[in-house]
Amino acid sequence: MRRLRLKADGRIVEVVDGQETPLAEPRVIAVSAESVPAVRELRLRAKLTQAEFATKLCVPIETIRNWEQGKRSPRGPARALLAVIAHAPDMVFAALAGQPRG
Repeated sequence: MRRLRLKADGRIVEVVDGQETPLAEPRVIAVSAESVPAVRELRLRAKLTQAEFATKLCVPIETIRNWEQGKRSPRGPARALLAVIAHAPDMVFAALAGQPRG
């Protein structure tokens, strides 16, 4: 099983023997409020329901609802993950597909 780690700057790395190696070519993705599209927009671009999007991100559906309704905003790792999804959704969903649920 592959061990992947999402770095705060938006990079995805694979952990092999305790060493981090880039999963793909390194790209720095600036994570700011302006660079993270609306969660609903990302979900609709991926053609997923709220439940499907929540399942793919391994978060409760209530989290997705709260983000979309503006009751809460994604922070920290979630914000970085959404920024990466905005740039490379297929790569992120493929990487997350084989991960065990927390």
